[in-house]
Amino acid sequence: MAPNVNLHAAKNAKKDEFYTQLVDIENELRHYKDHFIDQVVYCNCDDPRVSNFFRFFSKQFEFYELKKLITTCYKNQQPDLFSSHDSERAVYLEYEGDQDGNNRPDTDEIDVKPLQENGSFRSAECIELLKQADIVVTNPPFSKFREYITQLMEYDKKFLIIGPMNAITYKEVFPLIKENRIWMGMGSVKRFEVREGNEKSEFDESTGKWYQKFGNICWFTNLSHKKRNEKLILYKRYSPEEYPHYDNYDAIEVGKVKEIPKNWGGAMGVPITFLDKYNPKQFEIIRFRKGDDGKDLSINGKCPYFRIIIRNKQI
Repeated sequence: MAPNVNLHAAKNAKKDEFYTQLVDIENELRHYKDHFIDQVVYCNCDDPRVSNFFRFFSKQFEFYELKKLITTCYKNQQPDLFSSHDSERAVYLEYEGDQDGNNRPDTDEIDVKPLQENGSFRSAECIELLKQADIVVTNPPFSKFREYITQLMEYDKKFLIIGPMNAITYKEVFPLIKENRIWMGMGSVKRFEVREGNEKSEFDESTGKWYQKFGNICWFTNLSHKKRNEKLILYKRYSPEEYPHYDNYDAIEVGKVKEIPKNWGGAMGVPITFLDKYNPKQFEIIRFRKGDDGKDLSINGKCPYFRIIIRNKQI
């Protein structure tokens, strides 16, 4: 079964629980260390009993020179996608680093406090905790990704979160990308841990755990990183035979990111995977998906998959 079919199936079921692997968190976070010095980190979609985000930040607290770590646990018997929300009571935890010199977070160093509401990121209590935070790092419910990202922007928070690549097509998200207010992170996430095996999961004997693969899952952030400033090397040259024009917009079709012509200074439509290579100093994002007639971009009456219209700023 195709990975994106697995994602839609899980999204519909909503009883499955998926956990971000520690290795994926480690691989991404290592690119942002300087951003975290003396910062309050908030993980607001994480049950610390099973969350690798809590595990990572509590153990790496001194290395990242954090000021405080806050996590919230959501009380709900119907967990949202990609979150463990089955606690009997909503609580939040605060950790301010190792106090006894043993270089590990002990239970007496972690302050556990009850929440009066259900612990949802939308609740008044959790919004008050959000206001205290400098950077939000978590894997939010994919089914509420639009609302989640909107809240982060409303409260002007720095963040590093996991989401579906197709989220860039959301009307709430693409304008933010176009305005360079959010962008893609360094890497992607290929699989998540599941508590119990099913027909879509596979067992890894090396870890003794079940995993399920998904396609097009990536990191979204507004923290700067080195890949965002890397120049995309172009090697192909434009020819009218290889790069047809759209019927309803003055731009050429580029089927693959690696085939962006180096000598074309006009508008061009590229796949959404371009955003993984997007350098705002090199390219300008013009629009998404639609032509001048308000309809999907087309070539000889046929519409390619979602396209982002860009222009090379350096020609």
